[in-house]
Amino acid sequence: MIHGVLNVYKEKGYTSHDVVAKLRGIVKQKKIGHTGTLDPDAEGVLPVCFGKATKLCDLLTDKDKTYQAVLLLGQVTDTQDTSGQVLEKHSTEDLTNEKVENVIRSFEGEYDQIPPMYSALKVNGKKLYELAREGQEVERKARRITIHEIRILEINLPEVKLEVTCSKGTYIRTLCHDIGQKLGCGGCMKELLRTRVERFGLEDSIRLGEIAQLQKEGILEEKIIAIDEMFPTYAQVVLPPKTAAAVRNGNSFRKRDISKETALKEYENDERVRVYDESHQFIAIYCYCRKDDLFKIVKMFFDGNEKK
Repeated sequence: MIHGVLNVYKEKGYTSHDVVAKLRGIVKQKKIGHTGTLDPDAEGVLPVCFGKATKLCDLLTDKDKTYQAVLLLGQVTDTQDTSGQVLEKHSTEDLTNEKVENVIRSFEGEYDQIPPMYSALKVNGKKLYELAREGQEVERKARRITIHEIRILEINLPEVKLEVTCSKGTYIRTLCHDIGQKLGCGGCMKELLRTRVERFGLEDSIRLGEIAQLQKEGILEEKIIAIDEMFPTYAQVVLPPKTAAAVRNGNSFRKRDISKETALKEYENDERVRVYDESHQFIAIYCYCRKDDLFKIVKMFFDGNEKK
């Protein structure tokens, strides 16, 4: 079984779930998960976790992301992108580049974004897009999100090409809609390309066809990033056999338990470390609690079926 993370280029026409289903067929293993939904019309970076790395899915979903988007002004749709039904059309003749730039930049920072009806969020156990298809619209709570940076790449009204770096949970469709509302002419998203998720960039992403070929040639695993490599900034600690056995069961350990070769003089409170046994098998991520002078479990990656 493959264990690790692969930087997949999701192409148009596929849902994120479609990508996972295709990969299961290619590598012949069931334990695969993606790290954040991309709409079918969107393209770009989709980190996919294999085997034990599926425990990373929630950690990667929380990461900041970067997108390139094309905003179409003067049009409002029910899905907030051009795939939906047009609800309103307005003239953009009175818009100036300066006015558009000022309004777009006003969205940098934190703002309360109301998720779109056409989304996978659930209300009372039912996905919003299912309710939307039934003609229902329900009240959605605004969520505080952060737009770290918006770069305006090109203005050719009524279209504007943007690069947006944002926090998890941000809907770029809704950002486009909200910019249009603030400009008074409406707006929707015409194109979306995700260019970065954490360490994963567009330049290193691999399409499904390439993945199938690499698997056929028996070299796909060369492209898989090992689980422990996902935490390059965490210090490594090696434990002797007795302590390592206890840690495999999720038990805490103390600084004195760490092999001298990998022990640091000081650990910051809440500092996270990568934990290995003496054969350098990666076991888990632990966090140091200064108050108790203990390292406590954050995420276990050891599988009980593995050789100890």
